[in-house]
Amino acid sequence: MPVPATAKTDAQLLEVFSSIQGEGMLVGCRQVFIRFAGCNLACRYCDTPFEPQDACRIEDAPGSGVFVGVRNPVSLDLVHDTLCQWLKVLPGAHHSISLTGGEPLVHADALAAWLPSLQKLLPVHLETNGTLPAALEKVLPWLDNVAMDIKLESMTGVPTPWDAHRKFLRAGRKTSLQVKVIAGEETSVSELEKVAGLVAKEAPEVTIILQAYTGDRGIAVSGQKLLDFQGRLAGIHPLVRVIPQTHRFMDIL
Repeated sequence: MPVPATAKTDAQLLEVFSSIQGEGMLVGCRQVFIRFAGCNLACRYCDTPFEPQDACRIEDAPGSGVFVGVRNPVSLDLVHDTLCQWLKVLPGAHHSISLTGGEPLVHADALAAWLPSLQKLLPVHLETNGTLPAALEKVLPWLDNVAMDIKLESMTGVPTPWDAHRKFLRAGRKTSLQVKVIAGEETSVSELEKVAGLVAKEAPEVTIILQAYTGDRGIAVSGQKLLDFQGRLAGIHPLVRVIPQTHRFMDIL
């Protein structure tokens, strides 16, 4: 028997759940998180397994913490119907949909088909490593917020993709954009100054989120160093906020 064809709009997902945004400018907002499998990078500090799985887990009810398995790849219809049910169960509770991963823009073609429908339900927030500007352009019309990482060599173990980040900033500033940079004790001031200079030149209206690396033992950067880092960034680009990963302290997904 022939294997059934997979729709081009189906996507490899890891999980769909309802929780509180723990990072960046939307910290504290409740969102529907759609976590995509796959990534074009392999960052040393990444705390999220992103390899594709046979099944995606979807919360049985929003915020319940109880999950059911659904075979991958997952269809838009299934995701859309799930979100519609959740919005009926908890009307007004969710601020937006968070596309996260992995790297959601690996699935740009599928997202271009999904987002016109999903955006009618809730605003769409993209969390991205900021290295795929061409993919961003494909979905930009349906994005309300973009949280872009700048990947520092001191944290990832590989050279910072400055040129890709520059192109991504130029494209991303067409919507509501924020830049997140994760810093650790090993992060150099020169790296952060380069981040500030890049944002100041390419997207001066954009806020930089300085996020201390958080490991199993908590925040791995001293408060004094964070103050120094913030001061160095702000001296070049004044729009800087220091925001940790708050969801780790709330013990939620």
